[in-house]
Amino acid sequence: MPVILSNPIRSFLDERRFATLATIQEDGTPQLTVMWYLRRGDTIVFNTEAGRRKERNLRRDQRVALCVEDGYRYVSLNGTVRITDDQPIAHADIRALTARYADPGTEDAFYDRNFRGCERVSYELDIDRLVASGLDRD
Repeated sequence: MPVILSNPIRSFLDERRFATLATIQEDGTPQLTVMWYLRRGDTIVFNTEAGRRKERNLRRDQRVALCVEDGYRYVSLNGTVRITDDQPIAHADIRALTARYADPGTEDAFYDRNFRGCERVSYELDIDRLVASGLDRD
């Protein structure tokens, strides 16, 4: 059964922070990536350029762990991802992520410089398990 995020957890995740994503490499060891993310409802969305290690790992095994922290406050999420290769969707997602993380007023130039013309892949994390610390509960 999917996890429903509480309002304090949603608020925490909606603040501009970086996430650390763990994927599983071919030899079974974890691979960690610090990355951008955004929350859509009770799902976490992230995006990468095709061909990167996390993309190769996630094609083979869709299980992930993701942690967003702020000192001793954190949210740790486990689940599986749904992969989207559709380029209009993947580019809309990286544009949304750029709007979230780039300095205000620089989003279009940042997107054009870093992402336009790249093959992108988007992921939606369906959360199976959640651990939070330091946040008030509903």
